[in-house]
Amino acid sequence: MADLSTTYMGIPLSNPFVVASSSLTKTLDGVKKCAEAGAGAIVLKSLFEEQIAAETLELSKHAEDYSGYGEAYSYLQGYGMELGPKDYLSLIRDAKQAVETPIIASLNCISTDRWADYALQLENAGADAIELNVGLMPTLANQEGPSIVDQHLRILHDVKTRTKIPVAMKVGPYFTSFANFADRLVQDRAEAPAYSVGWFGRNKEAGKVTWKGADGLVIFNRFYKFDIDIDKMELVHGNPYSTQQEVHYTLRWLSLLTGKVSCDLAGSTGIHTGRDAVKAILAGAKVVQICSTLFQNGLEQIGTMKQEMEGWMQEKGHEKLCDFRGRMSQSQSENPSDYERLQYLKLFVGID
Repeated sequence: MADLSTTYMGIPLSNPFVVASSSLTKTLDGVKKCAEAGAGAIVLKSLFEEQIAAETLELSKHAEDYSGYGEAYSYLQGYGMELGPKDYLSLIRDAKQAVETPIIASLNCISTDRWADYALQLENAGADAIELNVGLMPTLANQEGPSIVDQHLRILHDVKTRTKIPVAMKVGPYFTSFANFADRLVQDRAEAPAYSVGWFGRNKEAGKVTWKGADGLVIFNRFYKFDIDIDKMELVHGNPYSTQQEVHYTLRWLSLLTGKVSCDLAGSTGIHTGRDAVKAILAGAKVVQICSTLFQNGLEQIGTMKQEMEGWMQEKGHEKLCDFRGRMSQSQSENPSDYERLQYLKLFVGID
């Protein structure tokens, strides 16, 4: 029988199928069901920055009588910030006791305020790793591209300097030079990026600015999409599920980054079958994150995908994932330019 075991950010996994952060993983019962279905690891539903802020604001309303007493008001504000992740921390502790499957906590953030503190609490609660889901929407005309990259780097740096467990960045594809962005995220450096000297931690002994890179990259985040109801004249949510057609961009960048960045890669978005997962690992992924296919086909899809992967491996004579991981990456290709030609298909089939 084929061996599906792997590691992700140094964490041993029984298989590469990771249940992505979603409502499937927001409760202890959901976590148990995912583990029973055979998940290799489980990413808990994200703790959202806006959720924390909303809870803080609500608590602050009860402190209006103390607005003239700065110290008391500040205390209540701080209590609100501590109260937010309470249930989330309980979920981590309960999940670690209930299942043997690795548990990855998820932070969905857009700023750096207090997130390093939350990350430390997640580690103390027993999380095996942390996934940072940075959801920045650059809507301001005076907001330049480097500032967006800088914000990602700052959030990652703040969390990495406070925690010891592995940290992955789940990122979207919308960057001018994604290869450069990925490289900056994962590199350990002895100097600060050009835009960020002021906030990096300083090594007092060496007198240098230090930077700790990500242990993993999740390629790619699928951001919330909205639609317009022309009858009710209001915003509504778009299709929340990915399709298999969305896997192609994921595969392109997995194959381009493999062997060039010093961290583990997770394939995400568009992976619906075991054969899709095989493609991602051929491109270089250590694991795949699955979500939409579980909503559409049920948690038993995990077992089906494992069987499909095992069947393919047996057919091709592969005993372990490492036998074929990265085989179809650019770094192992005899024709690396094939991975970079955006109009390559047009040359062969005449598609305009």
